Amino acid sequence: MNTKERAIEEKICPLEFAVNAISGKWKIPIVWQINEGKKRPSEFIKGIGKVDRRVLNQQLKEMESIGLLTKVSYPELPPRVEYSLTPLGEDLVKVLWQLNAWGEVLLEKSNKL
Repeated sequence: MNTKERAIEEKICPLEFAVNAISGKWKIPIVWQINEGKKRPSEFIKGIGKVDRRVLNQQLKEMESIGLLTKVSYPELPPRVEYSLTPLGEDLVKVLWQLNAWGEVLLEKSNKL
C-alpha cells in the first residue's frame, strides 16, 4: 500500500500529513541546503553542522520515500551519491519561503508584546 492509499485508509488530515513529512530536526535545513543545487551527504554535514551522519541518512531516506528528493548513486570508487529536489520538493521550498515570511511577522509581533 502506498503512502497516499494509507493516508486515505487511515483518514489522515492532509495538513497533518504535510507537517509530519517535514517534521524532524534536520529536514527543513536539508531542504534549504539542497535548494542551492545537488548535494552529497558530506556537503549537508558541512552546511548543517551538528547533524549525525546516521540521522542525516535516515531523514534523507524518509524525504526520498515521500517524493521530496531524488537520490542518484554513481557506480564508482569511492561510491558517490547525490540528492536533488523533485518538483514536489521545489513546491515545498515555495511554501517554506511563505512560512519564513509569516515567521518574520510573528517574531516582530511577539517582540512588541
